[in-house]
Amino acid sequence: MATKSFKEIEAWQLAHQFVLQVYDLTNNFPKEEIFGLTSQFKRAAVSIAANICEGYKKIGKKDKVRFYNISQGSIEECRYYLLLSKDLDYGYPLGMEDLLDQCSRKLFGYVNQ
Repeated sequence: MATKSFKEIEAWQLAHQFVLQVYDLTNNFPKEEIFGLTSQFKRAAVSIAANICEGYKKIGKKDKVRFYNISQGSIEECRYYLLLSKDLDYGYPLGMEDLLDQCSRKLFGYVNQ
């Protein structure tokens, strides 16, 4: 069944949940990270969801795939920021990596339809 909005896309729903968790996590980061890790992490997380939205409205498959691939790149960037956050003892909520895994699998499925 066709969707009427990007909000119905499961990958976007997962990405949006991840963004909310990133914002919550980074609120507890040290203030000296505001222009460093905090900013980069938020930007990359938002990029996952935003590129899904943009790809959703593209007409051609090639255009859609391009934006979904950008989202995949941002997912990997966020994986690193999660690892770095853990190594710096800033926190590491357990379910966040699972959200990235699920989102990545959904995007992979969309690209290979």
